[in-house]
Amino acid sequence: MPRAEMPLRRHTLVTLTAAGWGAAFARDPALAADPLVQAWAARGRPLIVRRASPDEADAGRVPLGLPLPPSAGKRRIALNAAADALATVSPLPTLSDVLAAAPDAWRAPLRELDALGARCGVQGRVFGSLAWQALTGEPYLGESSDLDIVFPLPEAASVATLLDGLAAIDGRAPMRIDGELLRNDGAGVNWRELHARQPEVAVKTAIAVELMPVDAFTGGAR
Repeated sequence: MPRAEMPLRRHTLVTLTAAGWGAAFARDPALAADPLVQAWAARGRPLIVRRASPDEADAGRVPLGLPLPPSAGKRRIALNAAADALATVSPLPTLSDVLAAAPDAWRAPLRELDALGARCGVQGRVFGSLAWQALTGEPYLGESSDLDIVFPLPEAASVATLLDGLAAIDGRAPMRIDGELLRNDGAGVNWRELHARQPEVAVKTAIAVELMPVDAFTGGAR
């Protein structure tokens, strides 16, 4: 088992040990009584690290999300676990990882995004419906689904190139491209806000959303 650094960054995937699931079910009888959650646990499917709520201030616990597919009502289940309950810790799937699970019309934009990231020295990853479809084999995507992506914040000289490239690909793609640029500390900003070049942006951290001067987030790059 990898040793998890606390706090884990948002968008990190984790799996729980059998004991970890047992503790989660003991803490929340509604989870224990939910056959869909029981099946998720039995299959060893991943959970995703989310932003902590105000009542989850205990730094020793990891806030997690479990997104059920549309066939199960598209419920988003929040739970948390102790750090020693994590069996694995891994990043989101890459753009190339999800190609086989993507609709045919999405594959060219996915390849373009992958190439754009390579030019800017960063690797794009996918969360949201397409990621869960790729990870579980269950149908998550619908006609109105967005593509949700994250890119690490690149070196200052490449920020504008990445943002302008994202806008160009989004403008001709058959789906809306949503997502964030993430700093090394896990703080993220929606790429559209950064591309709009407003003086302040909403920065999502592990515990809050706060307004910040854009230069403070990007290190002065525009």
